Amino acid sequence: MKKLFCAASAVVLGLVSAPALAAPLDVPAAKAEVAAVLDRDYGQLDALYKDLHAHPELGFQEKRTAAKLAAEMRSLGLEVTEGVGGTGVVAVLKNGAGPSVLVRTELDALPMEEKTGLPYASRAMATWNGKDTFVAHSCGHDVHMAAWIGTARALIASKARWSGTVIFVAQPSEETVNGAKAMLDDGFIKRFGKADYGFALHVGPGLAGQVYYKPGAVSSTSDGLDVVFTGRGGHGSMPASTIDPVMMGSRFVVDVQSVISREKDPAAFGVVTVGSFQAGSAGNIIPDSAHLRGTIRTQDGAVRDKIISGVNRTANAVADMAGAPAPTVTIAPGGKAVINDAELTERTAKVFQAAFGDNAVVQPQAGSASEDYSEFIIAGTPSVYFGIGGFDAKTFADAQKPGAALPVNHSPFFAPVPEPSIRTGVMAMSLAVMNVASK
Repeated sequence: MKKLFCAASAVVLGLVSAPALAAPLDVPAAKAEVAAVLDRDYGQLDALYKDLHAHPELGFQEKRTAAKLAAEMRSLGLEVTEGVGGTGVVAVLKNGAGPSVLVRTELDALPMEEKTGLPYASRAMATWNGKDTFVAHSCGHDVHMAAWIGTARALIASKARWSGTVIFVAQPSEETVNGAKAMLDDGFIKRFGKADYGFALHVGPGLAGQVYYKPGAVSSTSDGLDVVFTGRGGHGSMPASTIDPVMMGSRFVVDVQSVISREKDPAAFGVVTVGSFQAGSAGNIIPDSAHLRGTIRTQDGAVRDKIISGVNRTANAVADMAGAPAPTVTIAPGGKAVINDAELTERTAKVFQAAFGDNAVVQPQAGSASEDYSEFIIAGTPSVYFGIGGFDAKTFADAQKPGAALPVNHSPFFAPVPEPSIRTGVMAMSLAVMNVASK
């Protein structure tokens, strides 16, 4: 999200023949069927959500989570494959001839402490990069998983209304933006086929009960930034005998922002953030190196190229000005921007409007966070990635007051309300799938 709200345009979809259009979906009748399933099964979905929330697991460590989702899908009669791409799960629901539709959720949580105070708040611990850390579902993946199971239940109950195959994908390690690639590298397409359509959702700091959508880019491309400045260490009282890498790193952190403010088109999205600065051991020692880590986010290939060029020029100029060796600059590509297919978005929007009325909301602009769901659609699969709100009306209204704000995804206080968030996710996803596979 991250993400539609966290928060997704370097991806250019290939030109492929569009699948034959499904018959028009009877939205009121389909909505009533899904609502009946939700009324019957919501208690189980709520219990599943709270269990997942209280027992989060980090990327590629999601053994308990994956096993739980696999068991749920097997109990519904789906063909389940575990261990895809490490801890990924694929559950296939077959219902006669028709299009193949991919529905994705994420399994992983974040290496951070939850501070929501919820009775089912996580106190889980794990090892992350060699250190012990708290773990929390502070991005909303637990909501997504509950909605994923609920969608399977709803589609099974509405089999007479649609025809085709639904490939339910539970992806590991979305937060590291490499779990989808791990599944693809494990032969996902060869083993389960290339989908005709794809759908994914994300909960965010909007009003619960609302659904958000837009054509085109909905998230950003992410690139990891790693810079090492090498100087000459010495005594803090004798800076003239040294080449100070802390000074170089500090100047880089400030000067690289001029690439954003003076070289990039102000109307185009682009961000460079340095989130880690590691150097030295004591206040009276000038170290011999400084290690900076950060992230670059863009939604356009030309903007990405300009920023990466600017990052390299700035780093080298800073070192040259200090009389230091050239720095080591590494750009690590991450998740590519998620691009919603315009035609499929329009078709899906009509269903959302019919089902949700004024609660079907056009998202005004792409989110700034990143997401590797794009790996599943890069081959040209028409896809829609949409959002659902997660906060009750009072919390949402209170946050509009001066000085107040909603906690966003990845905040330790991010706490979507399970109901109606899960119900909204199940309803929107079920109708979206039936709309492309309607009889």
